[in-house]
Amino acid sequence: MNTELKVKDIASYLETIAPLEFQESYDNSGLLVGSPGQDVSSALATIDVTEEVVDEAISRGCNLIVAHHPIIFSGIKKLTGKNYVERTLLKAIKNDIAIYAAHTNLDSVIGGVNSKICEKLGLTGCKPLQPLEGQLQKLVTYIPVDYAEKVRTAVFEAGAGHIGNYDSCSYNIEGLGSFRGNENTNPFVGKKGAIHFEKEVRFETIFPKHLAGKIISALILAHPYEEVAYDIYPLLNKYQQAGIGMVGELSNPVDEEVFLTSLKEIFACGVISHTKLLGSKISKVAVCGGSGSFLLKNAITANADIFITADFKYHQYFDAENKIIIANIGHYESEQFTKELFYELLIKKFPKFAVRLSEVKTNPVYYF
Repeated sequence: MNTELKVKDIASYLETIAPLEFQESYDNSGLLVGSPGQDVSSALATIDVTEEVVDEAISRGCNLIVAHHPIIFSGIKKLTGKNYVERTLLKAIKNDIAIYAAHTNLDSVIGGVNSKICEKLGLTGCKPLQPLEGQLQKLVTYIPVDYAEKVRTAVFEAGAGHIGNYDSCSYNIEGLGSFRGNENTNPFVGKKGAIHFEKEVRFETIFPKHLAGKIISALILAHPYEEVAYDIYPLLNKYQQAGIGMVGELSNPVDEEVFLTSLKEIFACGVISHTKLLGSKISKVAVCGGSGSFLLKNAITANADIFITADFKYHQYFDAENKIIIANIGHYESEQFTKELFYELLIKKFPKFAVRLSEVKTNPVYYF
C-alpha cells in the first residue's frame, strides 16, 4: 500500500481527467473537506456521501471519499448537525476523512460518466450530445524562423492543436517583426537601442482554456526571445471533445421491447417509465446520466431512436412528440457505475493505492 500519496495527488490526477473548468455554474466539484496536503492511505468510491458512507469509510480504514455528487451544493453558515449534510460533514471532519467530488465535470468528458453508460450498453462511435461552449481559445505568437519547429512542438506537447481526430493543427505564415530594446534589455538578436527587423513565423493554434497555463509556460520556455509576444483570443466554437450527454450506435438494431428489457437488466431498474413505443428498431441511442430532460431536443436532432436519462416530469414526456422514445431509468440507476469508473481510473494511475467500492446503496428512491 502506498502511504506517501497526498489528497492533492488524487485530486490533481482526477482534474486532469475531468477539469474543474468543465463543471456547470451551479456545481461544486473539487475538494470539499480536508487539506490538500493530508496523507491518504486508501479511498472509498461512492455516488453520494451520507453518514452511512462515512461510517463505512471509518470501518474500512479509508481516509478519502471520492464521490460523484457533492455533499455541499449551497453555502453552509453553521455546522450544528441539524440535517444529514451537516451531520455527514461533522463526522468526516472529526475522523480526518477528506471528501472529493467530481460531478458535472466528470459528466462532461469523454471517458466519464456518460462514456461508462455507453460502454455498458455496448454503443460505438460515441460523441457528446451537447458539446461545451466557451471552452476554446486561440493562441497567436511570433517566432524566429529557425525556432518555429521547436516552439510548435512544445506547444503541441502541452495540449494545443487538437481539432477532432487531428492533432498538431496550426496556421503559419512568415513575415517581418520589429522591436527595439532599451538599456535594461538583453536581446536575443539585435542591439540595445537600435530597431531590429527579424524574419518570424506567425503561429496560430487552438486549445481548451483549462490548459492555458500549461501551454503558455511551454511557449515561454521554448521561445528564444527575452520578451515573448503572444495573444489569446476567446472562441465561440463548440468544444467537440467534451460535452453533456452522449450519443452512439448499437452494432445491430434491436426491437424496442428487447432493448428495454436489456436496459432494465443492465441498470437493475425497479421500473422504467417511457413514452409510447414507435414500432421500429433501436439503433442510435442517446444517454445522459442524472437529470437529462433538458437534452431532449439534442437527442431528437441527433436522430436518436431512444433517449435514456432520468428525472423527466409528466408534461415533458409530451415533448417527445412520437419522434423518439424517452426512457426514464432513475437518477441513481443511470449513474451507479460512476464509482466503478473512479475505481478504474485510480487503480490505473496508482496501482499500489487501495481503492474500495462503497457497498452502501445511497439511492433514496425505492420501488414497491
